[in-house]
Amino acid sequence: MPKLNQIIAVEKSIKSQTIRELTDAHQSLQKPALLSGIARTYRPLDDEGEQYPPESTLVQIKTEDLIASTADILTKLFDITATKDWANGEARSDVVVDGETILEGVPVTYLLFLEKQLTDIHTFIKKLPVLDASEVWAFDESQDVWATDPIQTTKTKKIPRNHVKAEATKEHPAQVEVYYEDVIVGYWRTVKYSGAMPATRVSTLLTRVRALQEAVKFAREEANSLEVDNQSVGEKVFEYLFKE
Repeated sequence: MPKLNQIIAVEKSIKSQTIRELTDAHQSLQKPALLSGIARTYRPLDDEGEQYPPESTLVQIKTEDLIASTADILTKLFDITATKDWANGEARSDVVVDGETILEGVPVTYLLFLEKQLTDIHTFIKKLPVLDASEVWAFDESQDVWATDPIQTTKTKKIPRNHVKAEATKEHPAQVEVYYEDVIVGYWRTVKYSGAMPATRVSTLLTRVRALQEAVKFAREEANSLEVDNQSVGEKVFEYLFKE
């Protein structure tokens, strides 16, 4: 079991590391291209038509994965701070949401820390990318991302045509004008992919974090004294916030 001074010694470095990793996560969410993917295949109108290779872009970032990694990052910070605050033996209280006890015997100093962290988490959740409402999405188990129904579009090619403006006579050759006509030569089949999440999922997460924020504030007011040696609370917090 570590001593309190050892916990205090490493807490600052863990906080700095957490800030760096969370900053990287926030920046990743601001790059829509990393969350998007597409797959296009081409079929010519007939066997003699030109062939085009398939086109694809992979989804590089999935929001649910980023949530999981963010929870892991914050769990370390939550636990190291909890270990320090529990050791202080200050006023404590339970954190209860809708009759469910999320955390037991939380020191008032940690409740203050938790309030600040939940404010940041609320901001994080509000910035989570959501699926484009103009598209119909279904989860593709094989790709592990959201996907649209295939859309077929045409591939056209300009074909020269002759238009006889004047027929030939004994005195003059025929007057012919060349024009180009767009002719369908094949079809593109397009599927859009996304690593974002449904708006309803984000709304649910926001509801949970707001409920937990209120519970923490109430717990701080009702704090009482309870001695605890060592605690691991981060996993419980994020299991509640981000459960499916």
